[in-house]
Amino acid sequence: MSELDWSTPEGLAAIKDHLAAQIEGWCPPIAYAVGLSSASSSGEWEFPHVNRPGGRHGLPAVVLATVLGHDGTTGTLPLTTGALEAAIRGLAPAEACTSTPHPNLAAWRKVLAEATSNPARTLVAVFVADLGDPVSSEADGSMRATFEGHTPAL
Repeated sequence: MSELDWSTPEGLAAIKDHLAAQIEGWCPPIAYAVGLSSASSSGEWEFPHVNRPGGRHGLPAVVLATVLGHDGTTGTLPLTTGALEAAIRGLAPAEACTSTPHPNLAAWRKVLAEATSNPARTLVAVFVADLGDPVSSEADGSMRATFEGHTPAL
């Protein structure tokens, strides 16, 4: 790709397509999020922003999958603070497009700050390729439970 245009929605879509083409077997997830474990010993997960089914902004998913070496299929992947920092750096140029909100960046920065301040908290990236896929973890089930009208089978 000769020139990356991070300043327009069309440019962001082209960047997403370019990056997705670099991932062997890329399967755009219908939902994804970065989650943070509870500060207590409970199995609860926090998701400051969930990209729900029907969403149209796939660039954050491709950036996160690129950093993690993931193909977008349903799964829960451990996420280090270093990997999340890399994903934030990879997605941050998208803020040049001021006509599009960037809720993933805001959420990822918040989660990174929480995980950095309390190393007992763990991070995960959850990808769901199809709602019919089995739930891959408690974090996946918690994320899917945020979808209106959907109750995941654990």
